[in-house]
Amino acid sequence: MHILVIEDDIETANYIAKGLKEHGHTVDQALDGKDGLFMALENDYDILILDRMLPALDGLSILKTLRSSDRQTPVIILSALGEVDDRVQGLKAGGDDYLVKPFAFSELLARIEALLRRGEIKPDIRLLKVADLELDRLTHTVKRAGKTINLQPREYVILEFLLQHAGQIVTRTMLLESVWDYHFDPQTNIIDVHISRLRNKIDRDFKPALLHTVRGAGYCLHEPTSESC
Repeated sequence: MHILVIEDDIETANYIAKGLKEHGHTVDQALDGKDGLFMALENDYDILILDRMLPALDGLSILKTLRSSDRQTPVIILSALGEVDDRVQGLKAGGDDYLVKPFAFSELLARIEALLRRGEIKPDIRLLKVADLELDRLTHTVKRAGKTINLQPREYVILEFLLQHAGQIVTRTMLLESVWDYHFDPQTNIIDVHISRLRNKIDRDFKPALLHTVRGAGYCLHEPTSESC
């Protein structure tokens, strides 16, 4: 899942992002309300995690703007304001759930999963597929030819990104920025190692091969009959 965390406390924001990434999610972060609203309007996220008290623009104002713009992305509000009236106010503003700080990450994760199970996620973006390779973004399961493939969290995120860009060349820079949050090339073979492991899992025992290296450019996930890449 692609998740936006709008939280001005950097320690809390990094704690949430780290936990979500370890569970295979792609995470963007905004540290104030103005940037958060811009990102929420400009990108398609599966879920938003929104702090209520933010600099520049408060969380409830963000919610009201999103809903008035017909953005129905599920939103979990995080706040130290935990009175009944506070929670009611947040839900009436357009929040789908309300979690009071301090909170356990396991509860946040359970609430995310519960929201997505309600059918808030669109069917057309739940299942990513190329040939007989399928990734279910709701259950986090990967199958090829009906056989379940067990992936590590980082492998899952890489495959999800490749499937989202199926038939296109995915460069090392794209993977570094989207999967590792690196905005420069750290001169590491980390991508090659993970791609090799992923290829062994999704291609080694199946035919035809779907994950291809494009010399001097990057990688491409596509069917052999496709003219892409």
